[in-house]
Amino acid sequence: MEKANLDWSNLPFGYMKTDFHLEYYYKDGKWSEAKVVEKDTIELSMSATSLHYGQEAFEGLKAYEHKDGSVSLFRPEENARRLQKSAEKLIMVAPPEELFLEAVEKIVQLNKRFVPPYGTGAALYIRPLLIGISGMLGVQPSNEYLFLVFASPVGPYFKEGLKPLKFKIEEKMKRAAPGGTGDVKVGGNYAASLRVSRAARAEGFKEVIYTDAETNQYLDESGPANFFAISKDGNSYITPKSETILPSITNKSLMYLAEHDLELTVENRPVKVDEIYDFSEAGCCGTAAVITPIESLSFRDDTIVYTKDGKVGPVSQRLYDRLTGMQVGDVEDKFGWNRKVKLD
Repeated sequence: MEKANLDWSNLPFGYMKTDFHLEYYYKDGKWSEAKVVEKDTIELSMSATSLHYGQEAFEGLKAYEHKDGSVSLFRPEENARRLQKSAEKLIMVAPPEELFLEAVEKIVQLNKRFVPPYGTGAALYIRPLLIGISGMLGVQPSNEYLFLVFASPVGPYFKEGLKPLKFKIEEKMKRAAPGGTGDVKVGGNYAASLRVSRAARAEGFKEVIYTDAETNQYLDESGPANFFAISKDGNSYITPKSETILPSITNKSLMYLAEHDLELTVENRPVKVDEIYDFSEAGCCGTAAVITPIESLSFRDDTIVYTKDGKVGPVSQRLYDRLTGMQVGDVEDKFGWNRKVKLD
């Protein structure tokens, strides 16, 4: 099949309608077979629990074309398990891992002409979505659920690419609190971060790094990504750990690469704010951007500069090259992270 007629090397990170999406329905204790749908809208009760009480969870992963024309998904099993954790916290019924994997493979097969060609820097972004669809007025869990999967070809999340950007530390506004839903991928966390991101960009920053909600003494995460740093001596990969941080699959992969490929010490632990003066590199990581290097981090009246002249730190660059190389098949997948999609 011929590729869609798109400017693959200049795609934005945005939604584009593709040929099909998938719908699975949970009712009477079981999941339905896949429903293949051409339109990109759904019909939903105006009193659905997802609309009123936030029973909604989602995932994000990518499919990549390799040099030989094959296509793979990167660690989709991890996304399936994280969606189950999110669903459990919101008293939802998650699709089994086998159904999730079937769905994300099928969405690639159905929309294979939208998989960006190897070498363009683009990928097919896949968005699995789980929502409560029972019409209710009382605050209670839904009895029925829709598991929906769609795909869209995307370019880099930040149009600047792997370019260091300016961040600030946010102490007043929060995206999540201990005992809440910060550690799962649900829409409410992102809604809470929107006003913070807008305010930061108005001040000339790309994004923020939050402090913890209880004491303001520890680093948390960025709105859409995990935070990481490299120690002054270049020997340690440091990333915050707390119950309000969403465990990033990208960060999990970078930690593994840092330890097993780069032979760094990995420190996944509470990180105090004043440690920002002890880092040689800093960045954010997630599915969308992979790694976003931090040029400078502003904290109150001080600004710490980690990189100058637009240059990415050497450890961040090596990690980025290893991970992205593995995703597109240019680096040996010795950990078995790529899941090949059968396209014929």
